[in-house]
Amino acid sequence: MDSFTSVFDTQIDRANTNSDKWSKYTDSVIPMWVADMDFDSPECIKDAINQRVEKGVYGYTNTPKALENAIQSHLFTRYQWSVSAGHLVHLPGLVCALHLSVRVFSEVGDAVVVPGPVYYHLTKAPLLSERELLTVDMTIQDGRWLPDMPQLEAAFANPKSKMILLCNPHNPGGTVYTKEELLRIHALAERYDLLVVSDEIHCDLILDDLPHVPFASLNEDAANRCITLMAPSKTFNIAGLGYAFAVIENTVLRQAFNQGRAGLIPSPNMLGLTAATAAYQEGQEWHRSLLIYLRENRDFLAQRLSATPLKMLHLEATYLAWIDVSMLSLEDPHAFFVAAGVGVSDGKDFGNPGYVRLNFGCPQSTLDQALTRIEKALIEHSYM
Repeated sequence: MDSFTSVFDTQIDRANTNSDKWSKYTDSVIPMWVADMDFDSPECIKDAINQRVEKGVYGYTNTPKALENAIQSHLFTRYQWSVSAGHLVHLPGLVCALHLSVRVFSEVGDAVVVPGPVYYHLTKAPLLSERELLTVDMTIQDGRWLPDMPQLEAAFANPKSKMILLCNPHNPGGTVYTKEELLRIHALAERYDLLVVSDEIHCDLILDDLPHVPFASLNEDAANRCITLMAPSKTFNIAGLGYAFAVIENTVLRQAFNQGRAGLIPSPNMLGLTAATAAYQEGQEWHRSLLIYLRENRDFLAQRLSATPLKMLHLEATYLAWIDVSMLSLEDPHAFFVAAGVGVSDGKDFGNPGYVRLNFGCPQSTLDQALTRIEKALIEHSYM
């Protein structure tokens, strides 16, 4: 075990910090819902923020060239993806970019294709902007969640369809799309001329020895029809600092995106830029250790669940377990887990009420405590 293990094992008291995660439930419930880890951020990020704060002047701030260089280096080193600094669009968050993309690149009444179950903002974005949502079922294929390809083609072929919102790696299923799988999706996007908005925020959280393939890196046509959304927020646990970025290689798309955001979506704040720069420049060792710890937590969770009726497919990426609870035949699975003292995410929010999502980005002692509560509830209700 490396020297970072004790950092991830440390229990951090997040009470009285206005934490969304920790203020949702009473003290008797362990919160394991929103994608927010209970780990201390890397020292390099804290040091960079402290140094910037000590400057004492917090005026309007533009994007440092050092951040653009660090992002370019990160994308090339990890994904062999060469991106021009001019193709980067710096944002205060990824969710607003999803919603903006739908509003800029489609009209009221157009259709947006979304494979699901999936992170709920991918389905909210079309609905909140009066677009038609075309949900394509993701099904279990050889132990992995993947879109039903005949359904996907039928949705693409709909003359009202203008774009697909893709989540890669997939949240909540944990699938890391292979290059071949992405090429099949791209072939349909090219045939039916759809824009691809690819949410790749979990790309740095792959737990298996698998490559992440950015959709836009597939070929020239893919690059030309794709808006790629990424951020350091999940990887380095800095979501509250508000920084994300888009890669938009097509000049026409990038100009339209920037025009659509003008006056509505602000630039990232100073501390978000500072944290992101430090993360991409100096956070690699912490990141490697995080992945080791999350992998151990995933395997610990899988082992414990295997002794219960609950089912979880092997999770290739993320720290968000997608757990099948349908065999319990519960009217409200979410309420059952909360009553047991574990605050999971409700599967119906992602499009499947027979599941719950559990965040295992926490000290293993916390995960152990949560699993013990779940096992106790299953025994008490005669499910075990």
